[in-house]
Amino acid sequence: MALGATVHHFEIGLSDVDRGVYETLDLRVARHPSESMRWLLLRTLAYCLAYEEGIGFSKGGLSASDEPPIAVHDPTGVRRAWIDVGSPGADRLHRAAKATPRVAIFTADLAAVRREAAARAIHKAESIEVWVIGGPLLGQLEEVVGKSAKLDVLRNDGGLYVTLGATTYEGTIERATILG
Repeated sequence: MALGATVHHFEIGLSDVDRGVYETLDLRVARHPSESMRWLLLRTLAYCLAYEEGIGFSKGGLSASDEPPIAVHDPTGVRRAWIDVGSPGADRLHRAAKATPRVAIFTADLAAVRREAAARAIHKAESIEVWVIGGPLLGQLEEVVGKSAKLDVLRNDGGLYVTLGATTYEGTIERATILG
């Protein structure tokens, strides 16, 4: 019998000072049995840091190779942004860039993204946004975040701060290019 997804509930106060986005998010994020907590947190932070009207998690989950983990759709249902996490393969990025006007990657491993991107030519590679979450933030959060959490996420001038309870965890968020 296959294991089902575990649903995590995050109440997030988002203050993205760099983009002027301030929202209160109530997210239920499905975690596939093969998904690590680190990946779930990266995906959740990507959602927050790319937040705009029409954003949503994909319905296909980890097994959907033709869908991004996160997408932004306009009111008519047309996909405007493909938001990936981790180090997606070059073929996947090529297809995404041909099918969607905006492609963004949120990663903790820029070298892996660049290795994957070097595997083949990628359509409009120079326009793909790469956002690198650095520092100990993800590792610290995976130790303390459970199935339900109230978090405050603050992005300001390249700093990324996540507060859980009375503790604030710090990292960085930097824009990079996919081309090394």
